[in-house]
Amino acid sequence: MKKQIYWEDINIGQEIPALSKIATTLTLVKWAGAFGDFNPLHYENDFAVNFMRTDGIIVHGTLKRQWLIQMMTDWIGDEGWLKKIQTQFRVMDHPRHMKNLIAPEDGDTLLCKGKVTGKSDKDGEYLVECDIWLENGKGEVTTSGTATVALPKR
Repeated sequence: MKKQIYWEDINIGQEIPALSKIATTLTLVKWAGAFGDFNPLHYENDFAVNFMRTDGIIVHGTLKRQWLIQMMTDWIGDEGWLKKIQTQFRVMDHPRHMKNLIAPEDGDTLLCKGKVTGKSDKDGEYLVECDIWLENGKGEVTTSGTATVALPKR
């Protein structure tokens, strides 16, 4: 069971606990199957480089959004409610290739982060607004967005 946070305990400027993720080529294959996005940009390096003119295969934007959703729902606990999320994909993230069947090569660890930007009480709902983002291993923001959650009151 997740630790429950309450509206009264939240302060503007407060950081949301970061969530680290490692995207591997295996992760992308699994996500493609689960989500149904079989664009070769996410698994075929020659296609990504030669046809799409990228530096290689890229992580699905929808997967990066899902990780930000996971960060938020982990933070708000079972009684919290994710009301709204918006994301913008700004920079391409590249997965780690697989060294063997179970271990990835060295590479970026992606960090989901967030910060509380506002609080309000609207029609009996206790809302918290947040800026959210995903950083690559260089600390660059590659995906940014906002989220609104409803929290229980003590």
